[in-house]
Amino acid sequence: MFPYPSGTLHMGHVRVYTISDVIARYKRLKGYDVLHPMGWDAFGLPAENAAIERGVDPEKWTYENIGRMKQQLVQMGVDIDWQKELRTCSPPFYKHTQSLFLKLFEKGLAYQAEAVVNFDPVDKTVLANEQVDSNGFSWRSGAKVKQIQLKQWFLKITAFKEALLSDLDRLASESHWPERVLSMQRHWLGKSSGAKLKFEVRGNSCQDHVEVYTTRPDTLFGVQYIALAKSHPIVLQVAESSPELRKFLALANTLSPDSKAGFRLPDISAVSPIWRLTDQQDGHGDHLPVFVAPYVLDQYGEGAVMGVPAHDDRDNVFWREQGETSVKVVVEPVQSPQILAEGVDRYRSLEQANATAFTDKGILNSHSGVYAGMTSEDATTKIVADLQRQGDLAHPVESWRLRDWLVSRQRFWGTPIPIIHCPSCGAVPVPVSQLPVQLPQLDPERKVKSGNPLEHMDDWAKIECPSCSGPAHRDTDTMDTFVDSSWYFLRFPDVANDLKMFSWESADRYLPVDIYVGGVEHAILHLLYARFIYKFLASEGLIPSQPGVLVEPFHALYTQGMVRGKTFSDPDSGRFLHPSEVERAETSLPIVKSSGKAPRITWEKMSKSKHNGVDPISCIERYGADATRAHILFSAPVSEELDWDEEKIRGIQRWFHRIRRLVLAVQKVGGISELRDLSSEAWIAQNKSDIPEDDIDILLSLQHTVDSVTRTFEENVYALNSTVSDLIKLTNLLGPRAEQLLKITQAEEKKDTDAAHPILSSDSNELFCYAVSCLLRMLAPIAPALAEELWKKIHLQPSFTTPTPPSTTSTKTAAAVVAERDQKQTQQSTTTTTNTPNDPQQSQSIFTSHFPPPPLTPQQITHLRNLRQTFTCAVQINGKLRFTAKIPVLRPPPPPSPRGEPAEGEEEGEEEEVEAEQPPLLEEYLVEKILETSEGKVWLTEKNDWEGRKRVVVVKGGRVVNVVF
Repeated sequence: MFPYPSGTLHMGHVRVYTISDVIARYKRLKGYDVLHPMGWDAFGLPAENAAIERGVDPEKWTYENIGRMKQQLVQMGVDIDWQKELRTCSPPFYKHTQSLFLKLFEKGLAYQAEAVVNFDPVDKTVLANEQVDSNGFSWRSGAKVKQIQLKQWFLKITAFKEALLSDLDRLASESHWPERVLSMQRHWLGKSSGAKLKFEVRGNSCQDHVEVYTTRPDTLFGVQYIALAKSHPIVLQVAESSPELRKFLALANTLSPDSKAGFRLPDISAVSPIWRLTDQQDGHGDHLPVFVAPYVLDQYGEGAVMGVPAHDDRDNVFWREQGETSVKVVVEPVQSPQILAEGVDRYRSLEQANATAFTDKGILNSHSGVYAGMTSEDATTKIVADLQRQGDLAHPVESWRLRDWLVSRQRFWGTPIPIIHCPSCGAVPVPVSQLPVQLPQLDPERKVKSGNPLEHMDDWAKIECPSCSGPAHRDTDTMDTFVDSSWYFLRFPDVANDLKMFSWESADRYLPVDIYVGGVEHAILHLLYARFIYKFLASEGLIPSQPGVLVEPFHALYTQGMVRGKTFSDPDSGRFLHPSEVERAETSLPIVKSSGKAPRITWEKMSKSKHNGVDPISCIERYGADATRAHILFSAPVSEELDWDEEKIRGIQRWFHRIRRLVLAVQKVGGISELRDLSSEAWIAQNKSDIPEDDIDILLSLQHTVDSVTRTFEENVYALNSTVSDLIKLTNLLGPRAEQLLKITQAEEKKDTDAAHPILSSDSNELFCYAVSCLLRMLAPIAPALAEELWKKIHLQPSFTTPTPPSTTSTKTAAAVVAERDQKQTQQSTTTTTNTPNDPQQSQSIFTSHFPPPPLTPQQITHLRNLRQTFTCAVQINGKLRFTAKIPVLRPPPPPSPRGEPAEGEEEGEEEEVEAEQPPLLEEYLVEKILETSEGKVWLTEKNDWEGRKRVVVVKGGRVVNVVF
């Protein structure tokens, strides 16, 4: 997802763009045509507010920020196609944002309407419902949001609600979307099936009834009040003559939407329709109090809800706030003994009801008249049907939480809405030939004014009506920045197209987006709007689509977790401490300077107020971009929160040092003159049963690493931390061989003929070189600069050849873990993509090579495992790894030959019975062999009391042994 150009990258940026860059580089190594572009979500209030504070034009401020952040991304080592760069604040881009608006307007999907809207008093602009948090505060400024009546522009996203909901199931099954995001969107769309019930209104009211929407008609007998929205006609009528109500409404505009404050309307009551369903009338239930309540939404149902405190948590809390003490229970759990019991008190105190509502469906109890004993589902159906027969007092309906998208913003720095208002013609679209409607230059004295400067710029706003040529004026609102981000990704493949948003050809080639990476905080706003716009454009034939094929903008969505900083606070006051106020802040035993006490240490979202932010550029300058990238990937799975601890980067640096030692060993044995791979088939065929044990370990470990890393990239990007772990393990396995080679070459250089060093075969050397080559190619997406540097060091000639199939003659050498197979797989991968990697003869870059495929076939893996004479056993003591031991493989003796088929060495006709010797118990065998090792003796008999052990646990067939003392 593209960033807002604040001017500096934060660690969240570093994490998300590291993830996307690693994936992009991997795909390029696999031979795919990869588009990895960058854009800037450049409009918006922060830029305008910052420009106002500094007395500069927001455009100048924004472009300076973009320049700085672009340089920082380069420092990060992110491989971006800067030819595809876009900025939403540039006229060539927002020209097409305006044309999108006009397309929606032409289809009746962009319209103006009077509405009660959320108004941010600090930013002085309207907010969509999605931009107000659950406590009633603005998502941007943090100000308490007010509600006012304004004429605003809306986009009719509700016209696509069914497709937006139903396709979530297909995204779950056909694409890679996190269930968390799908669940959040389902909740926001909020489809529910229920009924509208008609309640009679009595008293001084302008209406004789109100319609209430509910999903639980089975609780109708438990209704204890009616609550109306602040803008309901009955409320507005009463407010004309009630100063107290007017005062409450003014207060309610500052309250949270979840507030349970209420105002009881005087001289007005409601009557439940249940009196039509039963002969017994309850005097208390006949006349229900009617309240005004901020928690009732004017657009939900008819702006009225029936209050059932016993069976709805929200109603329960509201009822308490009004000072009531009892609730009417009409639905019981299925196993409740009170379901049909006669004489049970119909009203229970809040204490008796455990102060909570029973919100599950169940069985209607004896207080539900003729419906007693029915399940909630059956009672719902019958109650609605019975009320329909009693004068249309109910009818089944479905309701949605989703509301049309409010896109008007009363600010300057945004895309101008391309509408002209004419007294004679009404709202007239700006002709497409006159797009873009550009923002004017701001005068210096206007920069300090609050509100929207466009309202006061008559030289820009006053214009001739394009329809009747009479005097008119431009719409002075600008669009919500989420309109820009709802379609920006469609522009990348065709960023220079002046005539269209994008061409059919570019859309057909690149859409939908294959992989989209961003924060889960965009699950509702950005992603829902992008899905809506994509579906609209597809319905207009602007995006290629086929019957039955999922019409969605993003095939795979990966959401990364937040980066949290180490946070110090005073143990007494709770005040957040700056690291300069803490001694030994980088150690495990910090101390508050002023008090000498240990500070409270937590991991919190990075922010200036908590003094826990980290400058990623200073980190990159200190440790290097590659180490920073690898640390980010290694520290936590992609989807989880990452606790930033710079101390651990040193571990990554040590790993890089070990890789350099591997490369040095390759150089010492002659380097690689050709970019060839080792043919495993030739290797095994040539060596048969004589392959050295260490070479078997290298081949099998390499196989496991390549297979695991490839599987992570292809199937589970969230596990990229395991990829780094796999590469570290492979490095550690190759380390002893590298040190052995370095000692040999060092001795040769000194001509130390007396030095006792084992002589390695040329095949073993080539296998080692090949393994290092694979390691570097797998490392390249994660640490591109290091991999590129080391790749050039191991290739000695200015140019080198691509892998070629090995000769099929008997002169094949062992130089080969995969030449033929690797070549075939590379060719297969590139034939399914748009283009192939560049010719490696033209460049030594590692990124013109290819990602190594697994070198062995399943049969070869089995063969090599059978050749192994030893295996590595990890020995733990009380669950902690202490050492590893090489254990001889325990093999059962060969079975006796079948009768009639003499074995080798047997004389035909011998009838002697041969009984196979039974192998000892695995645990006893492992313990015996571990105790024979020097480390086993030290750890188990000297540092611990072997005879006092509690138990020995064998895991993974002997690969892990845990001794519990």
